[in-house]
Amino acid sequence: MVETMDFDEVATTTRAVRKRLDLERPVEPEIISECLRIATQAPTGSNSQGWRFVVVTDPEKRKALADCYRVGWEASYGSGGRALENIAEDKRAEQERVVGSAQYLADNLEHVPVHVIPCLLGKVPSGAPGAAYAGFLGSIIPATWSFQMALRSRGLGSAYTTLHLFEEAKAAEVLGIPDTVTQVALIPVAYTKGTDFKPASRRPVEEITYWNGWKSGS
Repeated sequence: MVETMDFDEVATTTRAVRKRLDLERPVEPEIISECLRIATQAPTGSNSQGWRFVVVTDPEKRKALADCYRVGWEASYGSGGRALENIAEDKRAEQERVVGSAQYLADNLEHVPVHVIPCLLGKVPSGAPGAAYAGFLGSIIPATWSFQMALRSRGLGSAYTTLHLFEEAKAAEVLGIPDTVTQVALIPVAYTKGTDFKPASRRPVEEITYWNGWKSGS
C-alpha cells in the first residue's frame, strides 16, 4: 500500500512540475492506472463518462509528441522571449523563473517517462456558444486535476499543458486517435526530485472573492 498525503497538503502543494521531474526514474504502470482509477470518480457532465486517457511510454511516440509541443511553444512564446515582453520590473524575476522552467520542459519533454493525453469522445461544433465549450471541457478537467493530485500524493509530479494541440492532427496520427475524439491536454508525468513542494504565493482570497455580484472597479 502506497502511503499518501493529507488532502489539504495535496490540494495546496500540487504544482506544475517541470524542472524537478526525474527524467531517469521509470514510472510503474500500476501507479498510473491507480491514479486514473481515482480520476474517474470525478464528476462529469450528465454522467456521460466520455473520457479516454491515452498513456504514452513509447520513446519514439514521446519524441513525436514533444516535436508537436515545440511547434506550439515556438508559435506561442518564441523560445520564451515573448513571454517576457511588457513584464513589470517587480515581476520580471518571477516571470523569468517560470519561463525558464517552461523552456526546460519544451527542451526535454521526450525524456519525461510518461505522457498522458486526456481525451473526450466527440467534438464541439464550430460556432457553438461558450456554454457548449464550458460544459464539454467540464466533463474532463475535474478528472484530469484529480489525476494530477493523486500523482502528487504518491510522490509524482505533472503539469497541465496544451501546446501540442497546435499539431493536434499530427499527434492524433501518431497515437491513432480518431477524428471524432478531442484531445484536451498533454500531462507529462514522472517522479519528482524531492517532494518538498509548498503552497504558492497567491492574492488573498478576500481580494478575489465577490459576494452576490461583481465588485466595482475590479
